[in-house]
Amino acid sequence: MNLRRPNASEALGTFNRSRDVVPMSGICSRCVDGCKGGCDIWLSTFRSREVIYPGPFGEITAGADKNYPVDYSHLNIQGYAVGAKGLPEGVPINSDTALFSSVDTTTEYGWNIKVPMRVPIFTGALGSTEIARANWEHFAIGAAISGITLVCGENICGIDPGLIRDVHGKVKECPEMDRRINMYREFHDGYGEILVQLNVEDTRFGTAEYVSSRHNLETIELKWGQGAKCIGGEIKVKSIDCASELKKRGYIVQPDPTLPEVRKAFESGAIKEIERHSRLGFVAKEDFLDEVDRLRDIGFKRITLKTGAYSAVELAMALRYGAEAKIDLLTIDGAPGGTGMSPWPMMNEWGIPTVYIQSLAYQYAELLKKRGIRVPDLAIAGGIADEANGFKALCMGAPYFKAVCMGRALMIPGMVGKNIQKWLDAGDLPKNVSKYGNRVEEIFVCYEELKEKYGNRIHDIPLGAIGIYSYVERYRLGMQQIMAGSRNFSLKSISRNDLMALTEESAKVTGIPYVMEAYSDAAEAILLS
Repeated sequence: MNLRRPNASEALGTFNRSRDVVPMSGICSRCVDGCKGGCDIWLSTFRSREVIYPGPFGEITAGADKNYPVDYSHLNIQGYAVGAKGLPEGVPINSDTALFSSVDTTTEYGWNIKVPMRVPIFTGALGSTEIARANWEHFAIGAAISGITLVCGENICGIDPGLIRDVHGKVKECPEMDRRINMYREFHDGYGEILVQLNVEDTRFGTAEYVSSRHNLETIELKWGQGAKCIGGEIKVKSIDCASELKKRGYIVQPDPTLPEVRKAFESGAIKEIERHSRLGFVAKEDFLDEVDRLRDIGFKRITLKTGAYSAVELAMALRYGAEAKIDLLTIDGAPGGTGMSPWPMMNEWGIPTVYIQSLAYQYAELLKKRGIRVPDLAIAGGIADEANGFKALCMGAPYFKAVCMGRALMIPGMVGKNIQKWLDAGDLPKNVSKYGNRVEEIFVCYEELKEKYGNRIHDIPLGAIGIYSYVERYRLGMQQIMAGSRNFSLKSISRNDLMALTEESAKVTGIPYVMEAYSDAAEAILLS
């Protein structure tokens, strides 16, 4: 059984002509000379490298569609009829105190200086992709009013058309970075934070020094990789002059915009977009420790690390080196991960899937703990989009995992809210929106709540931000209900015992007891009493 359908994908805009397809290759069982399309191979015949990437760039986010043998749906949450863990000390346990509305969903991360969040989720890295730039006000303000952390991704300074560098090639002025940080801070109220990622090029540009001196940011994030790909960050640009400028700044640009034949192909319309790529990083223990020290010397109070779905060796390195460096948060991104631009074949076929890599991370954290080594706070990312799977991930990784990093699931409400505003302005609401009303106050359940809190500032909050707040509120309420059902009234009380594995294979992968064996000893003790 093939776990995905190769050679045709909605993400690439390709499809098979025939219903019957060879499972391994994805090629139609009967490939006909004269076929008018359009599988991957067919389209690649004349669009070549373009077919590697989901598109159109800047208008979509993508997530791979491979069906892994084990995922979080293969775990279920235990429910109990007695008990209430995690209530405030001194509060009696009874039906009047153990209310689901009393569940505390707040979390925090950090080695010494903690960052609180109202809900145990935060955004994926929103960096140099066009979809992040174009929707930033919705993402940033939405995260701020929701009380969660916002990750400002890689390469923002490097691609800013307004970038001004000093005589040493370092960032002197970056209007886009300024805009992104200031927009979050305008509505930040003490929960969550904004942090900026560093990759190879960011380090060369002096991005860390800039955001520290200009904005006094407290946290910076080192990036080893992500779940969607095992190479550096990528975007597309539609201007050959912009592509040439990015090449001058030191990026890998393909095809090379300085070649006469490339410029001619661009001018003739054959080449419509040019790719900008970041470099691969190389990890060594001493270099990593030195870089953490350097960033602390610059003035950062917290250092975090984002790593991708690499092999077990790199996972062990991230945990062990992170422990020695006393980093404040390690985010582990499993395959397939979401993306604004990543190679589609790579997204589907590389890396350790999320549930597997989290299982390994838990095992490694336990090993370090037994050696007396403190493990940094951990977060998991990679395809989690609702509170049920989020809760499962936190239970499976307890007590080490403090939050779930969510990429596309937190972007979608921002884009939906933005589009509702456009439809309202145009007087063209879709029926599945207008059935709730024709005014903002009627459409958005949480609008009046936010208006009460922010007063006249409500007009400075875009509808995309209200959309994110609405989604986070749904997530928080759903988490409260799930936690109350498992008799956990704070996140500190949850454990792996709150889960059961539905298949023997998932039990083997995760170490969570198989459903027919979970609590069997306690159950038999009651029966034999």
